[in-house]
Formats: sequence, structure tokens, C-alpha cells
Amino acid sequence: MKIIDLTQTISSEMPVYPGTGQPTILQATSVEWEGFAEKLITFYSHTGTHIDAPCHILAGKRSLDNFEADKFVGDAMVIDVSVCPGGVIDEAFVAQYEEELTQVDFLLFYSGWDSKWGTEDYYSNFPVLTHEAAIWLTQRNLKGVGYDSISADPVSAQDLVNHKLLLGSNMIIIENLCNLDKLMGQFFTFICLPLKIKDSDGSPARAVAMVKKHEN
Repeated sequence: MKIIDLTQTISSEMPVYPGTGQPTILQATSVEWEGFAEKLITFYSHTGTHIDAPCHILAGKRSLDNFEADKFVGDAMVIDVSVCPGGVIDEAFVAQYEEELTQVDFLLFYSGWDSKWGTEDYYSNFPVLTHEAAIWLTQRNLKGVGYDSISADPVSAQDLVNHKLLLGSNMIIIENLCNLDKLMGQFFTFICLPLKIKDSDGSPARAVAMVKKHEN
């Protein structure tokens, strides 16, 4: 079994959603002075590679801690949306994978935007679903969808319709993934476990793919 890390590293200089503060990481104790090292870390719940819960956008909906742990593990596939004209992922594009989607729990979108991590270009023009495509996906019995970009909606969006549609169907959304290019054309096990925080609207996650090694 091969493990591929799909997680961006949390640091005090990392990209964050516009209007959100960057993490602070302070050395609280040290081996030299207190005999043990410990850090005081402060960050928003939607920092780095993270999971959106339904209650992130929809009041009264489920928080991450109210899902069973198996919600965050399942079979997955990646599709290449970098080829979508104008960054528009329409219903016809996702519908061509209808048969494959019956075999998975998660659909992950490769756009290549993780290569822009740490630059201003990371925040704009990344591919997003049309509302019709999002609705179509809510009818596929998926646990969630994931992106190698910062959001399921454009950063400029005020209404966050894709978030509302996807989360409203009890799916989770994983954002700021990376290394999805290493998973094209294969099925694999996707694991994205959040911190178990009471009433959490979101949480950073360590997302990984488990890929079976082929016998030679």
C-alpha cells in the first residue's frame, strides 16, 4: 500500500481565505527551560487543507463532530478539471463520469491550483462547478467532494450557492488539497480526518490517499 499526502502544511506564512487571519505558532515551552517542548497554536477552523461542515453555511445543520468517523473515509477518484474551458465545470462534464461515480464515495477535482499555493494567483480564476453540476452531484450519493483550490465558490461570490447546495445535501467539502495529479486514472482510499471539536463548522485535516501497489 502506498500513501500519498494530500495536505498543505500549516505555517504562520501560509495562504488563508481573504479576510481570515493567518495562524500564529508560538513556542510556549522548550526542552532547555521546562524540560519539554510545546507550542501554542491559534488558527481559524477553515485553515489549510480543511473540511467544511454543513453548519459552516447553513444554520442548524450538522457539525463535523456529529458525523461518524466513517464519513471521512471512503473510495475516491480524481477528475481533471484543468481542461474545462473558462474554468467552468458544467453538468455535461461531470455527467460523463456517472458510471465511475457509482463506485466511489468522494470525487476530487484536480485543477493544478496547488502549484499556485503561496502566490496571489491562488485566490482567483480556479475552476468551479456550475450550479446545475453541483445539483447533479448531490444526487450521486457521495460523502463529499474535494478541491486543490481555496473554495468551492469563487472568492468574489457573496451567495456561496455551491457551498449551500453541496453542504445542504449532507455532503462535506474538502478544500486546499494538493498532489491530486498523482492519482489520476485510478481508484483509491481517501482519508481526511478532522479534529474532533465540539460543534465544529470546519477543521483542518490530514488528507491522504491509500493506493494499492500493483504486483510486477
